[in-house]
Amino acid sequence: MRQYKTVIGLEVHIELATKTKIFCGCSTEFGGEPNTHTCPVCAGMPGSLPVLNRQVVEFALKAGIAANCQINQLCKFDRKNYFYPDNPQNYQISQLYLPLCHDGWIEIETSAGKKKIRIHEIHMEEDAGKLIHDEWEDCSLVDYNRSGVPLIEIVSEPDMRSAEEVIAYLDKLRCMMQYLGISDCKLQEGSMRADVNLSVCESGSDVWGTRTEMKNLNSFKAITRAIEAERERQIELLEMGRPVIQETRRWDDNKESSRAMRSKEDAKDYRYFPDPDLPPVHISDEWIQRIRNTQPQLREEKQQIYQDEMGLSDYDARVLTESAHLADLFEKTAELSQNPKRTAAWFMGEVLRLIKEYGTEPEKVCFSPKHLARLIYMVEEKKVSPANAKKVFEHIFNEDTEPEVFVREHGLGIVQNDDLMQRVVQKVLAENPGPFSELLGGKDKVFGFFVGQMMRELKGTASPEAVRDALTEEINKNRR
Repeated sequence: MRQYKTVIGLEVHIELATKTKIFCGCSTEFGGEPNTHTCPVCAGMPGSLPVLNRQVVEFALKAGIAANCQINQLCKFDRKNYFYPDNPQNYQISQLYLPLCHDGWIEIETSAGKKKIRIHEIHMEEDAGKLIHDEWEDCSLVDYNRSGVPLIEIVSEPDMRSAEEVIAYLDKLRCMMQYLGISDCKLQEGSMRADVNLSVCESGSDVWGTRTEMKNLNSFKAITRAIEAERERQIELLEMGRPVIQETRRWDDNKESSRAMRSKEDAKDYRYFPDPDLPPVHISDEWIQRIRNTQPQLREEKQQIYQDEMGLSDYDARVLTESAHLADLFEKTAELSQNPKRTAAWFMGEVLRLIKEYGTEPEKVCFSPKHLARLIYMVEEKKVSPANAKKVFEHIFNEDTEPEVFVREHGLGIVQNDDLMQRVVQKVLAENPGPFSELLGGKDKVFGFFVGQMMRELKGTASPEAVRDALTEEINKNRR
């Protein structure tokens, strides 16, 4: 069989985290009863006029600057005309001729190393509504709550050659947007959506094949499966001597297959023309500079700081910066505890364990940094044992409990009571005469058994060091 290479470009739609829609004052909150976040503007009523939301432009500028784009300081909105039930105006307000951002790039990292992916443009546009297909009633219902929600569309050049590169690119975009604070990029809620344009051609050929576009991809796993399936489908067609048709295909992840939706349109098919209701947007040098000056640290910069200034390993720095929200929690906790390495150990251990155990999204973790910082101090000051501290932290994680109050109310603190310690030592030794005889006879491995028995008896209210000291003292007495 001939060898083929895959050529992939992406169109990524990202919903912006503004409170209101791009051209009206309706809420952008996800969910809500159908058609309750609507008004004459986003419902496409005749005579209604759009008014541009300034924050949409600010967010789009943040994305463009972070993606090393050039900025069109005079940009315009256009009407993209098409007829579909979830498009109430029968056109979408978008940008074609003068998009806000163009000619950028981001760097991804894969198993093959680092690679730059060029970005053709980033433009602003409004989202359409949502069709809900009711198979029982054999009908489709339209919810316009999403209509008019602000989007940026990030259009890449066809620089990707594998599913691995695509996922690395999407993950980089998602992380970047979350750090910028302009989108939560939740694929399951549709706030980040990717259309995959894919073609195959013979290895070594300068002539690319006919591309198809795949839609309905709402997870990284689905995107990976769709890319592999479409690559195989196109290669099979070429091997049979049949042409690949330029079309838009819908991916069904349950069936792990795609089907044709419609022939793939070109820009001319949408009859773009400048929107007569929206004036051009002028982006001043001062506006761009202000955005540059207020850009937050992105993941790569934080990773370097964690290693250089906090002394963390490369692995820990990578894991702790995967979520912008968790990175912020970690930094605040580390500042309060004044012990970044100990704080990192808690996040890498207990925080990530509980996130996995409870199936919590990292962005929804909401305990107070001061409570974990105080718990770290309490362990260092030997006011609570490490084992009991983990029990306390689970309550901090779920209920944001004040650690000192919880330890006191549940008797989990380390007690300094020599009489109690001696009574427990004598009790444990008396209850285990066989192992005690072995210990007195020089079998030192049994010592750990008695430490465990005492810790269990004391229920974590004594430090391991204090238990070992008391046990050693009692053994020495019996050896005299």
